[in-house]
Amino acid sequence: MFKRLGFSPLLIGVIAIVGFLIYINLPKASVDQQRGSRATPVMTQIAGIEPFAITLQALGTAKANESVMITPQQADVITELHFSDGQQVEKGSLLARLNNKEQQAKLNEIDINLAEAQRQLARFENLSLSNSTSKQLLDERQARVKALTAQREVAQENLNKTLITAPFSGKLGLRQVSLGAFVRPGDVLTTLDDLATIKVDFAISERHLPSVADGQTVFAESVAYPGVQFSGIITNVDSRIDPATRSINIRTVINNESGQLRPGMLLTVTLQKRVLSALVIDEKALVPDHKDQFVFKVTDGKALKTQVLIGERRPGTVQILSGLDSGDEVVVQGTLRIRNGSTLRVLNATANPAPALERSQG
Repeated sequence: MFKRLGFSPLLIGVIAIVGFLIYINLPKASVDQQRGSRATPVMTQIAGIEPFAITLQALGTAKANESVMITPQQADVITELHFSDGQQVEKGSLLARLNNKEQQAKLNEIDINLAEAQRQLARFENLSLSNSTSKQLLDERQARVKALTAQREVAQENLNKTLITAPFSGKLGLRQVSLGAFVRPGDVLTTLDDLATIKVDFAISERHLPSVADGQTVFAESVAYPGVQFSGIITNVDSRIDPATRSINIRTVINNESGQLRPGMLLTVTLQKRVLSALVIDEKALVPDHKDQFVFKVTDGKALKTQVLIGERRPGTVQILSGLDSGDEVVVQGTLRIRNGSTLRVLNATANPAPALERSQG
């Protein structure tokens, strides 16, 4: 057929080669235009030097500043109750009274005997001024008064044991007894907690010991109050390190005048160790590859996959030790849709790290 049309095999080969060369060279501009129209939309951020707080987190349990169970010191019947559930009481407030008729009678008897002994002593002292009595009789009267005074102190103490008072100011718990109940030492009438201040004990690894000191500020959070931080101060760093866990106990106190915190709450305590001046980027810019970390740096409108070495992390942000310089523009959204060399279409008009970093720090 080719012979009838006047084409030789050599001519056909030359035409094929010329056509291939035209194909790979002439459409280059149109291909670039198609690629430009298929540029991947991304959001970027400019890496910058910023203050970067290095923090340490631990779990702690809230405790009342002072906490006791109110119990009687002797066995008897409750004759008076002067408190209700959850009542706020002051130090020394009378909470309950036990049957004390016997103790009161004993005290009255001693008071009568003491008054008589003091009268006799005064009479003998007057007689001794005129040498009308012996020194021995005077000494006996003085000893009698001293003995009755001591007996009165014992009787008064026994009477006081029938009065149950608040040892400190605080909030009472639930009332566990009723009027007329017979109680014994150890029976719990109620609980009393000083909630104006909350103590939080937590443990940290011994390697963090140089980073903590008395008076240091900490922040605590509870799942009961999402987003709310409670400020506290370290009051004591334990003098010993646990040899089994190699950890050390820290005690902090938190002002709880609002009454939001309660004993037994689980709190997440955040301790600021130090503040670095570091190169930081949004954590979303990281692209992990096995054990290495990469970012896509924007160079001439294209994505350049760049390996970085990261340092400390914080929710939302990460410290960059090497691989980037201050002012480099990196992709923070859209990393899953691009690869090395991809053409990019930056959606944010001015790549600025401030909004993303501020959200992550909040």
